Amino acid sequence: MESDYLKSTISQFEYYKLLGEKTFGQVTEEQLFWQYNEDSNSIATIVKHLSGNMLSRWTDFLTTDGEKESRDRDDEFENEALTKDKMLQIWNVGWKVFLETLKSLTTEDLSKTIYIRNQGHSVVEAINRQLAHYPYHVGQIVFIGKMCAREWKSLSIPKGNSLNYNAEKFSKPKHKEHFTEEYLKKGKDKK
Repeated sequence: MESDYLKSTISQFEYYKLLGEKTFGQVTEEQLFWQYNEDSNSIATIVKHLSGNMLSRWTDFLTTDGEKESRDRDDEFENEALTKDKMLQIWNVGWKVFLETLKSLTTEDLSKTIYIRNQGHSVVEAINRQLAHYPYHVGQIVFIGKMCAREWKSLSIPKGNSLNYNAEKFSKPKHKEHFTEEYLKKGKDKK
């Protein structure tokens, strides 16, 4: 069961990474830095925060506190003028550290205790904490992208297409498959 848990969570995180990347592809460079108001975050700011969190939490994950002294969390929320390429580099660095760490974990690691700001978490709790945190922010990225994009291409079932989508799904025999597999395969095929 523990290996299924790791495989499932990795697939879910890869799915949310893909949703962010599909959003980046639908907005202009200027829109990556757009803020609704001074108190809101741009897509690029959210990317900086996610990456900063990933680097802090998942570098030396099993041996050091998840809130690294080198992290400047407040700076993550500054909407500085980056380029799209620099923003994508920041995005990819964070996801690389995070996903490589997840993929390196063993079932024996899941019951170990790690610390975030001196608060103990089992490895499962730490993963679950981020399984709530990262999709929350990717959802913000998608929402901002939908507001900014001239012509938004749905990242899930397009409006008005539920009946067709369900008919296609129910036309196939029952089988076991993680819900993200088809999305991840389509996303990798388009790269």
